[in-house]
Amino acid sequence: MDDIKQIMQNNYITYASYVILDRAIPHVIDGLKPVQRRILYILWLMHDGKLHKVANVAGQTMALHPHGDAPITEALVNISNKGYLLDQQGNFGNLLTGDPAAAARYIETRLSPLAKEAMFNPDLTEMIPSYDGRNNEPVVLPAKIPLVLMQGADGIAVGMSTHIFPHNFLELLEAEIAILEERPYSIVPDFPTGGIMDATEYAKGRGKVKLRAKIETKDAKTLVIKEICYGTTTESLIRSIDEAAKKGKIKIDGISDYTADKVEIEIKLPRGQYASELLDALYVYTECEVTLTSQIIVIKDNLPWEPDVDEVLTLYVDKLLEYTRRELEIEAGRLKEKIFDKSLEQIFIENRLYKKIENIDGYEEIHQTIAGSLVPFHENLMREPTYDDRERLLNIPIRRISRFDINRNQEEIVAFQTELAQVEKDLKNVKKVAIRYLQSQIKKYSKEYPRRTQIQSIEQVDTRAIETRQIKVGFDPATGFIGTKVPSAQAIECTNFDKLLVMYKDGTYTVINIPEKQYIVHDDKKVAYIGVADKKTVINIAYRDPSTHLAYAKRFVVEKFLIDKPYHYFNEGMTLDVITTQPAPVLELQFLPKLLKKFPSQQINMESIAIKGVTAKGIRLTRREVKKITHASNATPTNAG
Repeated sequence: MDDIKQIMQNNYITYASYVILDRAIPHVIDGLKPVQRRILYILWLMHDGKLHKVANVAGQTMALHPHGDAPITEALVNISNKGYLLDQQGNFGNLLTGDPAAAARYIETRLSPLAKEAMFNPDLTEMIPSYDGRNNEPVVLPAKIPLVLMQGADGIAVGMSTHIFPHNFLELLEAEIAILEERPYSIVPDFPTGGIMDATEYAKGRGKVKLRAKIETKDAKTLVIKEICYGTTTESLIRSIDEAAKKGKIKIDGISDYTADKVEIEIKLPRGQYASELLDALYVYTECEVTLTSQIIVIKDNLPWEPDVDEVLTLYVDKLLEYTRRELEIEAGRLKEKIFDKSLEQIFIENRLYKKIENIDGYEEIHQTIAGSLVPFHENLMREPTYDDRERLLNIPIRRISRFDINRNQEEIVAFQTELAQVEKDLKNVKKVAIRYLQSQIKKYSKEYPRRTQIQSIEQVDTRAIETRQIKVGFDPATGFIGTKVPSAQAIECTNFDKLLVMYKDGTYTVINIPEKQYIVHDDKKVAYIGVADKKTVINIAYRDPSTHLAYAKRFVVEKFLIDKPYHYFNEGMTLDVITTQPAPVLELQFLPKLLKKFPSQQINMESIAIKGVTAKGIRLTRREVKKITHASNATPTNAG
């Protein structure tokens, strides 16, 4: 059993590593997953300027990719629809509507000019054997553009996932120039579906962005959606609008989809609804507004790496400098070899060294004779001639020797030396060459990749304000029912988000949600007050102790409560005489008649009583015994005491 567990553990780790490194997560250097890299490499090998059947490309890619043609075709269509690396002919699906591509045998593709120029250089490409050892494939392509940020990437591996947003071609290259020139820069996403974006919380790729569809008002009763949010389709957007309408969140009369190359979804509104009033509701309840979270995870040095956008761009700049330097060094080496070959050939022919081998029979002796005859000229050459160099001299045809033009040969040497001087000058300032390359790319391709997503601040829509509506709640004392469907002469005005405070004469209270119809009189408890539980209304009460005839009063606000839970606002056994929410009520205390007591009543202004919590004890209003407490009428009150 332990052996099986160990085998499962080891195999799972192997499987997880395979999915992370070879399937789901792109490499930071070229921004590609292995299947994508193999497709591009095969297309580079096949490239002849003509379009190729996607089925043919998928079939040849299977020589490098240990899986079927279906995932290869799907990956190829996905790369093509990103819009940077592949030219396409035929139906490759519709990113806006979500429609799939045609069968692989009906569509054609080839490398785009940008891909050929920026993604391939055999001199810089490290190769490894393919899965079956029959072919070689690149480890990574020497990309000179930040492809992983340009086209974005999504992938789910074992225990991790990546969600990289696409960015604008021009802005990325300008950011690289800014890094090389040590200037500040800022980068935000640019989505192929357009829309409006608020990137204030993007946090260099470690945060989120808020996207809105671009909606235009055709007239007072018609809205037209012109651009949609990234990650949605016209189908999913229309579905979300229909669902919101069914739930009563929005009211629409009809919706029509005229989308082809561009999005055009027309929404007609019913009577009483206007376009300007519906916009916020569309943003809240439909896919007209979405929030996308960025998570950049890429492969670097054969391990997962979680950088931000700035770190990825800095790495690309370092790689661009490295590739530029290596290309210049390779070019310098080639020019030196051309100068050496031309100089060696001129020495061999101009000094008639070939005459010295006319009567020699042995091949090795011929080589030795040429080697010896070249020794006096070593100081005029960049290096000593090798066996291969001498072999090349021996293969020069007699016709070429007889027609050799020394002046022309010297001019070619001078031209190569001029080129070499420029390359060596560039090698001393590789940064300047890299900037020049980026500027040339911007000049050549920036018009093909304009910014599609508009950047602006998006204010948070108050969902509660949109959903809030005024309602009337009725209470029928005769039946004890309360609710929106209970008829009543005096209804309570409130909103659908409010709660109701129900206070009983026995000193208890509870807070309830607004019902359609609910019975609230229990155990012969009579309702003393019903109002909105707004946590700010001051409630004034006056009550008596029947056993001592002493009168009390207090003012309080019900601030904390649980729905449907019973509470007390005065002790049991007391008699409630007055409950009111008037701002400055005046009470009249009617005393029990006693001998020698001249005043049968007293008036008290409750405004003098401090507002406390609902559980606080009431203040005794007088030392005399009270028979009854009522609202006073047109008299001068005295303070409680």
